[in-house]
Amino acid sequence: MATAAFPISSTRRDHTHRQQKYAVSRPAGVEIVPSDEENSVQSEERVKDETVFDEIIGSSSALKFALADVERVAPTDSTVLVLGETGTGKELIARAIHKLSARRGSPFVKVNCAAIPFDLLESELFGHEKGAYTGAISQKIGRFEMADTGTLFLDEIGDLPLALQPKLLRVLQEQEFERLGSVRTQRINVRLIAATHRDLMEMVARKGFRSDLYYRLNVFPIELPPLRERSDDVPQLISHFVERFARRMGKSIHLIPPETMAAFTSYCWPGNVRELQNLIERAVIRSNDGVLPNPMQPVFVRRPASTMKATPVGTLSDWTRSLILRTLEDTGWVIGGPDGAAARLGLPRTSLISKMKRLGISRPRDENVTRRFANQDETGLQWQSVGN
Repeated sequence: MATAAFPISSTRRDHTHRQQKYAVSRPAGVEIVPSDEENSVQSEERVKDETVFDEIIGSSSALKFALADVERVAPTDSTVLVLGETGTGKELIARAIHKLSARRGSPFVKVNCAAIPFDLLESELFGHEKGAYTGAISQKIGRFEMADTGTLFLDEIGDLPLALQPKLLRVLQEQEFERLGSVRTQRINVRLIAATHRDLMEMVARKGFRSDLYYRLNVFPIELPPLRERSDDVPQLISHFVERFARRMGKSIHLIPPETMAAFTSYCWPGNVRELQNLIERAVIRSNDGVLPNPMQPVFVRRPASTMKATPVGTLSDWTRSLILRTLEDTGWVIGGPDGAAARLGLPRTSLISKMKRLGISRPRDENVTRRFANQDETGLQWQSVGN
């Protein structure tokens, strides 16, 4: 059966499924009629919700479930732990919680615990006094103080060094700390949202993460589904990113050929939404005549939906090793570069190499692994123009 070409249309979100609030039960036959003022407030709330979730694209049941949890916990001051693979949109969820909370008029401060060297992370979080250590030539305000009365988002909390975890636990429990080099206690009022792609329970079991800190962070967990479990959302995401990048680049994209859409919907997306976004940007750059080309090289393996959704049996390490091996095989054991395994997994090249060493992954010496390429045009991609 032939598949029709996919036209590009507006991606304005439909939020009607979130406009039905969690109403309390009432006796049958009793109707509550809101006043004009209540109608006005409800209208403002709907506009606010649409703005908050504007960058979170999709209508799958798995995504709806996660967003319903966002709306439940946002009005509280409870600590939230956002869980999900790399590239699933954990920061977008954290920002949505902040915007729906009573703290939305106060700062939202983000810290990536994996991106800051250990020697500087304590100063970055808690600040320091002049002369606290060599090179501390002036006083510095830490991120906790910057976020006072607002929200602090600690991304990649699983990478927080063990030595700093007791101090973070104290801040969560007491809302107080001391800057480096100071004996004066700083009191703050901060809501914490943490996120990680790691299995913190496994880290606790092997003494890589403090159990008391884990339980303090895990007050209200929100688990984000990987894109392979949201296959129905892929066409919406494609339209959204095509519209965004075409507008940014001053291009007009009006058609996605069926074979291009089929390539996108059949791929397993180990890098999740971030990988999809990057591929769409590449495709828009290479587009001609208003038609979106297929940016996926022939080396990409299209897996059946049943295979994509299957979860390997075993530990998280087993699953991680299997995913890395599968991606390396798909790329012909090319690690770096825009189409290498590191890029597809959403990891820095050095991080992937480190994981491979830790998991005992090495390229088979006797296996002749070659990359296969189909005939390509001058843009490096094959695609077919679709007429009217």
